[in-house]
Parts: sequence; structure tokens; C-alpha cells
Amino acid sequence: MENNLFLEVCGVSKIFPGIRALDKVSFDIREGEVHAICGENGAGKSTLINVLAGNYRPDEGYLKIKGDRVAFANQSEAIEAGIAVVYQERSLVGNLSVEENIFADKEPLNRFGFIDGKELSRRTKEACQKIKLDLNPKMLIQDVSPADQQMVEIAKAMTTDCKLIVFDEPTAALTDRETKVLFELIQEFKSKKISVIYISHRLEEIFEISDRVSVLKDGKYIGTKNTVDTNMDQLIQMMIGRDLVIDAYKPYYTDKVALKVENLCGARFENINFEAYEGEILGFSGLAGAGRTETFRAIVGADRLYSGEITVYGKKVKIHNTTEAIQCGIGYLPEDRKEEGLFLEQSIASNIISGNMNAAEKNGFLSDKMEFEVAEKYREILNIATPDVKKLVGELSGGNQQKVVFAKWLLVNPKILIVDEPTKGVDVGSKSEIYRIMRKLAKKGTCVIAISSDLPEILQISDRVIVMHAGHISGECKRSEMNEEAIMRYSSGLA
Repeated sequence: MENNLFLEVCGVSKIFPGIRALDKVSFDIREGEVHAICGENGAGKSTLINVLAGNYRPDEGYLKIKGDRVAFANQSEAIEAGIAVVYQERSLVGNLSVEENIFADKEPLNRFGFIDGKELSRRTKEACQKIKLDLNPKMLIQDVSPADQQMVEIAKAMTTDCKLIVFDEPTAALTDRETKVLFELIQEFKSKKISVIYISHRLEEIFEISDRVSVLKDGKYIGTKNTVDTNMDQLIQMMIGRDLVIDAYKPYYTDKVALKVENLCGARFENINFEAYEGEILGFSGLAGAGRTETFRAIVGADRLYSGEITVYGKKVKIHNTTEAIQCGIGYLPEDRKEEGLFLEQSIASNIISGNMNAAEKNGFLSDKMEFEVAEKYREILNIATPDVKKLVGELSGGNQQKVVFAKWLLVNPKILIVDEPTKGVDVGSKSEIYRIMRKLAKKGTCVIAISSDLPEILQISDRVIVMHAGHISGECKRSEMNEEAIMRYSSGLA
């Protein structure tokens, strides 16, 4: 064994009913290295994280730390061994404060054995300052933006005496500025000989930040490369076992206005005016907090609209809730799939048909057989990684959950489909599939509005881009005018 190895994963397997999530996986992590792990949704990344974190015990194989074999019965034992995890799906408690979340179960106590409030606030401020996060320690997590919640997760992990920190899609909710801060922190970890496992579907980040990269596919270990010795095409080939096919851009929009909004005002936006066309993919870009999500939540009736008018295919409409939005022909795929897009304790099939129960009716009654046939059809279309559509949707990986939400709206077949972060947490192969589905919808005449923080995504899929800054529309780019610099200038309010 090399002296600088911190962690060894030795032939680890994890088996669930009907699926072998990890199949004799073996690789190692060196001290002070950034080791990226790639793979499509369902490759086994989340299961591996849970094994490292002590949430799952391997059915076969074992872990070694510094050459010594270890077996974690729970999270506490993993933390004691020096392993901290920043999860993709945030594990914070909304009705607790920032400080209570960061120091949960490790609050400083006074000499009487009670929580020392002043010391707790001081330590929280210190932890936040390390990651350039300016938050009131007493603020409730539910009142904190998704991006800042992700930074709180990072601060929480850093309060442990970690020797290995695992980041699972850490930048999915972060702005470019916050991502830069995170990467600077990771460089600090390296200088202190702290190892990092970095899991991301954003391959450009992996080439920027990692020393080595390992690939998983269908629960199996495919191989490890020095990052400097490989390229994006090779990684994609290892991940999906084929070359990635990217469709050439082709517009399908007409001059018929599908959606028109005039002078919309709400809690986080004002004076919003735009038109979206039949068959168009209209991108909405902007930094976190710009008001994009809030604008469209108000349009579909999920949040209160203070004033303004909404017109759908020439007809003025009043929408008070999402059911009325559907009746007007508007579908909405939310950013937070767990809280708003899925029924986690129900099956994949039940979730897919939940927006259009008629699709599974026979002679006026809901048919289990029809439900499963419909779900199976969309499982194949979107390549949802599951052996059975009767499986609980809460047991799927994040990316596969996103595909289920997408399947639900494909079944509804709305005239206008609003998708908020459509490929958040989705692997590179599935992204390509989802883009293709969006193009097929546009070809059929559906107006698709895509809200995305991923600039390469916006540039690839959009016929036109509208950019928001501080609750206002700050700019618009036609396809011929679209580039990262122009969008970033509008996003920053500089143009």
C-alpha cells in the first residue's frame, strides 16, 4: 500500500431488492487529492456516498482508512473516522436557525450544561466567515435562499474534524461567485492534506478542480484516470459506453404568441413584460435571487401575483393555483422536485400519471394495468434507471426523480411547459435525452420556457434568452446574439 493513501474501497457491493446498486467496487483516495467520481444516474454514486457516510453497510467488501479496515454502523462513526459529506439533497431543518443546523448535536455548552448561546453564535459567524457567507446565525433556514442553504451545508461539514470531505453536486444551487469560493476552499483543503471526493455532472468543473477521476457505470467500477491525461469525450465514453449524440440546432417556433405577460408584479419581481411563441424554447437566465423562479411560480398560481395580466393564446386568464394553470394549458416542472414535484411515498407509476389520471382509466375506472403500461412507456422514453415502475419514487437517485417529474408533464402534454432547472442533478447522457425531448415538444408546437442557471445549457437549447437581474428583465438575446459574456453582463445588471 502507498503511504499516502487515506481511503481504500475494497470490493464493495450493496444489494437492494431487484438491483445490485454497487458491484464489487474498488478504488482508492490519496491524502490531499481531489478525486472526482462520474457516472450516469443509477451508476451507484449515491449508494457509494451512503456507504462512506455510514448510512449503509456493504453487503460485500469493506473500507480501509490509513490501511486499517473499518466498518461504520452509523453516521457518527464515519464522522469520528474523519469523513464528512455535503449532500446534493440538503439535510437541513427548515424551522431551525442557521446556527442550530450548523452545530446540530455539537452545540457548545456552558458550565451548567446548557447551550451557550453567545458561543454558538460566535462559532457560527466564524464558520460562515471561512466560506464568505454573510448570514444572521439566528435566521431560520426556511428563510434562507437555496444557494445559501448549500453554503450552510458546507459550513456544517467543515465544523467536524474531517480528513475526507465528500461533495455531492455541490454547485447545483450556487452562483458563479459562490462556486469560486467553494473551489478556493477545496484548494485550502488540499494544502492541509484533507482529501476531497467531488461528484458532479458538470464535467467542466471536474477538469478544473480534480486530480484524478473515477467512473462508475451500472454499479460497477469502470476505471480511474489522471485528469490531465484524459478529456471530456473519453470520460463520456466511459460513463455511457457510447459516443454522445448532440442534435444540431433547428428552430420550430412560429409567429403565434402562446404566452404574453404584461406588467407582472409580485414579491420578488416587478414590471415583467414578455411574449413566448408557439414552438419556441425560450430560455430564462440570471443569477440566484434574480426573480426568475418567483415570476413563473406566480404565473402558474403557486405564489401570489400582485398585479399584471396573463394572456394564453390570445385569451386573458386569471390563474389562482396550479390546477387552474393546467386547465389553461400551462404545465410547471418545479426546481425543487422533492418538495413540490413528487409524492415520495408513492410509486413511480403513480407519480407519472398523477397529472393526467385519465391516461390510466378504463371504462371510467383507474386501471392498475394501464397505469403500469403508461409508466413503463415513459420509463423507456426517458431511460429511468429502475427495474420496476412499482418502486417508490423516493428510492430513486436525484436525476432519475427529475426524469419522473418530466414524464408526468409529458403525459399531461400542455400547450406551454415551464421547466425550472430541467437537468439539475441529471447526468450528461440523460441531459442529451431531455434536450431531445424538449426539441420534440417544440416541434409539436409546445411553447417551452426553460429557467436555468447553467449557461452552456441555456446557450445550447434556447431559441431566445431573456435575462433577469434584481427582479427586473435586464436584457434579451436572439439566437444569433447569444454568448456567455452578453448573458453575464445582463445577469450582473451591467448592460
